[in-house]
Amino acid sequence: MPASEMRLIKRCVEYRPKSECDYLEKGIRGIYVLYKKRRITKSGKEVFDVKYVGMTKGGSGGVRARLRSHAKSLKKGSLWDHFSVFEVFENIKDSEIEELEGLFRHLFKRDSNANALNAQRGYRPLGRVRKATADSLFLE
Repeated sequence: MPASEMRLIKRCVEYRPKSECDYLEKGIRGIYVLYKKRRITKSGKEVFDVKYVGMTKGGSGGVRARLRSHAKSLKKGSLWDHFSVFEVFENIKDSEIEELEGLFRHLFKRDSNANALNAQRGYRPLGRVRKATADSLFLE
């Protein structure tokens, strides 16, 4: 297998049907995204709306266990039908995975599709960085 060109992401699969989550390896650490597939009628092009961004630090089952849990969930189960998984390298700390998830959730916090399932509307550490550094990005 060729080495990844990325520093954080080791392997990924994207836009897979929910039925394939059982075929993932156990213990995968990283970020995952839940989508709802829809079609654009004029072109027939497939479009996937982000419904949820989550993470797992590995442990018991990893991403596979989280996807199974979301699939069985009364709240989330019917709201998504596809997923993507972005596995991180072994040397990536759990706190770095949390930071990635926080950043992605922050990016989607005002997206009505993604917020349908994300209870966390922002990422507190990023808010503190924004407050401390916002003025320093602009020329005086």
